[in-house]
Amino acid sequence: MKIGFIGLGNVGGKLASSLLRNKFDLTVIDLDNKLQNNFKNLGAGIAKSPKELAEKVDLIITCLPSPKICCEVMEREDGILNGLSENKIWLEMSTTDEAEVKRIGQKVIKKKAIPLDGPVSGGCHRAATGNIAIFVGGDRQTFEKILPALKVMGRKVLHTGELGTASVLKVITNYLASVHLVALGEAWTVAKKSNLDLKKTYKGIAVSSGNSFVHETESQVILNGSYNINFTMDLVLKDTGLFDDLAKKLDASLEISPKVVEIFKDGQKKYGPRAWSSMIVKRMEDLNKISFRAKGFPEELVDNEPEEKGYEI
Repeated sequence: MKIGFIGLGNVGGKLASSLLRNKFDLTVIDLDNKLQNNFKNLGAGIAKSPKELAEKVDLIITCLPSPKICCEVMEREDGILNGLSENKIWLEMSTTDEAEVKRIGQKVIKKKAIPLDGPVSGGCHRAATGNIAIFVGGDRQTFEKILPALKVMGRKVLHTGELGTASVLKVITNYLASVHLVALGEAWTVAKKSNLDLKKTYKGIAVSSGNSFVHETESQVILNGSYNINFTMDLVLKDTGLFDDLAKKLDASLEISPKVVEIFKDGQKKYGPRAWSSMIVKRMEDLNKISFRAKGFPEELVDNEPEEKGYEI
């Protein structure tokens, strides 16, 4: 199977690297020529346009920063749609809007090609080692056809149902991660003002009912002071906004979600759109004139688990 990958950023570059590392025939495109050339030097092909890439490969993967950018890459004159033909597969791995992936999916189907949505979850450090989780929505037989590629990009792979269901589940999980991160800011505030040993507090939370994936990962770079989670404030606002907008479309009355959006908007205003998302806890540090620092925590997360072939859950 020939694979094309568009979007070699923080997550996409790592997913594409896993494909290349596992000897898949890979062609790539990115606006950053340096990133493209890095992949070229490792053996990947380079396409001149999304249309040309789609014409050359069997599976086209997009992993882009926003629904708007994906729309441009798909629908412009030299875009993916104009390079599609019968039985080609489009896999949207960006975190995107369910309605948008279905809208573009219908255009893919008109070309007699097959659309799937396949967002990932678990952090950039796990994307680097192929140990991230992948949710996939769309035709089951097509999912099974591309499963060998999914199993090298991720460890745990879940078929969620029809097209769009994976995007909804991803938005839900990202919303929960954002809530956990905001709550950690308040938890660390109380721990610090209670004069607890923050290193022991980290361990205590990790073995308790209050533990979360966000605590196990992001608390480490918060306590280090780097905040470097390889994910930025503007991307969290996109994700929390997608969740909040979905709730409004569903006429679901929520209480926490609007507040979380408000908090991250304030964080972006204070620290900038490209600040690391973990810096949202700095609002509490600044407000209370304290800092959450402890020795022995890494500046950046690294996945120390061995790379393993993925499997369907």
